[in-house]
Amino acid sequence: MTKLNVGLVGAGYLGTIHARLIAGQDVNWTGVYDKLPERREKVAADFKGKPVASLEQLLKASDCIVVAAATSAHYETAQIALNEGKHVFLEKPITTTPEEGAEIVKLAQDKGLVLQVGHVERFNRAFRALGDDYPQPKFVEAHRLSQFKPRGTDVAVVLDLMIHDLDLILKMMGEFPSRIDASGVAVISEEADIANARLTFPSGGVANVTASRISANPMRKLRMFAADSYIALDFATGATQVFKLAGADEENVPGTLMLGEIDKGAVKRHILMASPQAPEGNAILMEQEGFFKAIQTGTPPPVTGEDGLNALKVATEILNKIGTTEVPTGRE
Repeated sequence: MTKLNVGLVGAGYLGTIHARLIAGQDVNWTGVYDKLPERREKVAADFKGKPVASLEQLLKASDCIVVAAATSAHYETAQIALNEGKHVFLEKPITTTPEEGAEIVKLAQDKGLVLQVGHVERFNRAFRALGDDYPQPKFVEAHRLSQFKPRGTDVAVVLDLMIHDLDLILKMMGEFPSRIDASGVAVISEEADIANARLTFPSGGVANVTASRISANPMRKLRMFAADSYIALDFATGATQVFKLAGADEENVPGTLMLGEIDKGAVKRHILMASPQAPEGNAILMEQEGFFKAIQTGTPPPVTGEDGLNALKVATEILNKIGTTEVPTGRE
């Protein structure tokens, strides 16, 4: 199979991680473009790449590009690349607005090109351990709390952190919310630093999602309740726990531990606990590999442009509910 020619756009924090991983894969790294010469030159030197002076020059040498530039640059960069016939990987969020995202998704479809969005928690060990065999949740509670870091404060915490959980919830629910309620407060930055959203789905499911980037103790956890099960995911540790109600004949299911017995009701049931595990792996490397495989095999990428667009639509509606132009600051 012919090696892919892969270019990188953006040499900041995430761009540096992508550069290191691209350089270690079985692809031709065509170079890195960043609008700041000193950044592209440093990343190129650190990972034996080539600093490229313009996006146009990078595209000429590449079959595809990985875009880890600022979100504000996603739309224009992807539009230029797709019109040049190049496959595109965009870090999350897909674009600044849903309207821009819809244009990019349609352009990729019209051109027959792969468009993948970097919702990296899809590749977290805790989420991968579930596989595709999980019930549609009735209730989801997600907490994503981070200590303050200046990086990312140019956007509200909804787009910086909460959007990770929104993507996972949309995937598990398999439908778009019919109602969204939200509130948020700006404490340190000019955008909401703490936000909470309640999503109600047509099937009756509900998700309560909280994100903060000014917390003393970091947390990345998601819990979901279904008709006969409770699932807890810890994205920080990669741990997964599944508690399930099972019939009397399922007492000795391999890989489970019986915690107790419920003898009330017409049918006796057991409470079983399992801790499924997925192989260790670098999540960003895995999303890169998924992108390259989609290009080479003509199969859909692990996180499609439509997935990224749907997460952005929900995030934007949450911001609208918060009222981004009049976010209470918590300050005098």
